[in-house]
Amino acid sequence: MISLDGKVMTVSSTDTKGVVSPGTQLYFTQKGQRVLARYYGPSVKNGCLVGETNGPQLVFRYTQLEASGEIHGGRSICDVQQRPGGAVRVIEHFTWRTRSGSGINIFDEVR
Repeated sequence: MISLDGKVMTVSSTDTKGVVSPGTQLYFTQKGQRVLARYYGPSVKNGCLVGETNGPQLVFRYTQLEASGEIHGGRSICDVQQRPGGAVRVIEHFTWRTRSGSGINIFDEVR
């Protein structure tokens, strides 16, 4: 598994059901299989994801305080990839628990 510890990522692509945007940045820490990330961006005042790696996948739950003042969350299963040149990409398959919808977001490492 590729380590996400210390990685800073930005949203490269977002689904119409997603709230994150290209201005959203994610800050990862990883200890063993456990992963934590904080994220912020134009539509998200404060977000947190907590999960663990399972082989080449990252599985987590997320909760976010949105710019609207609403709190929403859900669950994600992600593929973690190393791109040519060494940068890390996370392809997130998310499902909301507090609103309807699901989709795919892509996060790329800021280098």
